[in-house]
Amino acid sequence: MTNILLSGANGKMGQAVTRVAQSNDSVKIVAGYDINTTQNSDFPVYDKLSEVKENVKDIDAIIDFSHPAMFDSLLEFAKTNNIPVVFCTTGLSDEQISSMKAASKSAPIFFSANMSIGVNLLIDLVTKAAKILQDNFDIEIVEKHHNQKLDAPSGTALAIADSIADTVSYNAEYTYDRHSVRKKREKTEIGIHAVRGGTIVGEHDVIFAGNDEVIEVKHSAASKEVFAVGAVKAAVFMKGKSAGLYAMKDLIEES
Repeated sequence: MTNILLSGANGKMGQAVTRVAQSNDSVKIVAGYDINTTQNSDFPVYDKLSEVKENVKDIDAIIDFSHPAMFDSLLEFAKTNNIPVVFCTTGLSDEQISSMKAASKSAPIFFSANMSIGVNLLIDLVTKAAKILQDNFDIEIVEKHHNQKLDAPSGTALAIADSIADTVSYNAEYTYDRHSVRKKREKTEIGIHAVRGGTIVGEHDVIFAGNDEVIEVKHSAASKEVFAVGAVKAAVFMKGKSAGLYAMKDLIEES
C-alpha cells in the first residue's frame, strides 16, 4: 500500500487523482492539503502542512497538483520529513525549478511537465525525428488548452522544445510571436504557439515542415484522468526511493 498526501486536493486535478486512487487498491490518500479545506472525500484536508495530524512517517509520497505559490512550503515539508514528492504543478518559475534540483541532492523528487505517459512517448518520438530531420525541416509546436489555463505556453510545450533543442546540432531559438517582426523565418527557430479556448483538456502538435512534405506528431488528452493516472503511478514508483531527481522516463524504464 502506498499512502499519499495530496496537495491541491480540492482542485480539478486533485479530484481526478482522488477518483483514480479510489479505484486502485494499492494506493490510499491519507490527507489533503489545500486552501479550500472542504472535505469531499474520506480523508481530511488541511490548509497548513504544520496542521497535518497523520504521522508523516506513514506518508509514502506526496502528489502536488496545486499552484506555484504553494511550492516553497511543500518542498520544505518534503525535505524536512524526507518524503518523496511528485511535482505535477505547471507554471513553476526558473528559480523554483532551480530550488527543486538543489533539493533533489538530499530528497527524492519526481518532476515532469506532463504526467501523461502518451505525451512522454511523443517527446521521445519527436526527439528522434528532430535528429534525422533537423537539416531540412522547420520545427513548430502548437499547444491547445482550455480557457481557464493561466500559463502560456504550456510547460509541456516547453519540455518538448527543450528536448528538441538538446538534440539538434544548432543553437535553437524559441520564437513565441512573429507579428511584431517582418522577416523570414530563421532555420534555427523553434516556433511555439499557444491556443486557449473552451474546455480543451490538452493537445500538443509538433510539426516538421520540409520542402513539399509535412510530418506531424500529435497527442490529444480527452480527460484529466490520464494525468491523474500518471501521477498515481509516479507516487507508487517513488515510494522508498533515495534522493535524486526522477522523471517520467525513469518510471517508464522501470515498468
